Amino acid sequence: MDYYRKMELTFMQPVQDRSRFYKWASALALITIFYNIAEGCVSVFFGLQDETVALFGFGLDSFVEVVSGIGIWHMIRRMRQSDAVNHDRFEKRALQITGGAFYVLAAGLVITSALNIYRGSRPETTFWGIVVAVISILSMWALIHYKMKIGKQYASQALIADANCSRACMYLSVILLASSIGYAVTGIGAIDSIGAIGIAVFSFREGKEAFEKSKGNLVCSCQGKCSQVNKSA
Repeated sequence: MDYYRKMELTFMQPVQDRSRFYKWASALALITIFYNIAEGCVSVFFGLQDETVALFGFGLDSFVEVVSGIGIWHMIRRMRQSDAVNHDRFEKRALQITGGAFYVLAAGLVITSALNIYRGSRPETTFWGIVVAVISILSMWALIHYKMKIGKQYASQALIADANCSRACMYLSVILLASSIGYAVTGIGAIDSIGAIGIAVFSFREGKEAFEKSKGNLVCSCQGKCSQVNKSA
């Protein structure tokens, strides 16, 4: 049974329960989208201003997550109208664009980080990296909590899987926090670049997962820990 066939568990519930589920799922998807837009704008702005590649890369990752979030919101909206569980063209294209963007982001961050390490570049400050990371960790924790709560309440494997993907975003925030604090304490510029490389690794895994999900053969279980399933199961 693949990722999208598992969503059918949701449709076995009474119409009233399905309606409530769709309202909650849509609201959580929209919150995720708008949060990532705000987070991306703030992170890119301060990443450029303070010359911290980790914060800048984190912001770009947030923008890519927006595309993925729009695909999820569209999927929920379409399922609410037709109870269909298969990908439509928009969702497949959104996943493919997301995957490609993550790959480009990962390559760009690795190259930029390597150059910064070679040149001995260092950020002016990572203060905003710490602030953004702490806010992001708390926000992702809240989203994970409610996605898991609603997912379990309405027996939605789809929303539970989405909560696991949000957990991956929280891990990215932890990497940003660690590298930002590390630089603030030691003043070693390479720590910021190493943090960016860590974000690049996660971005690469997200890209791979997005392409696999566009084929409908992965259960999202967070950043490269996704396991392939037999479509005929």
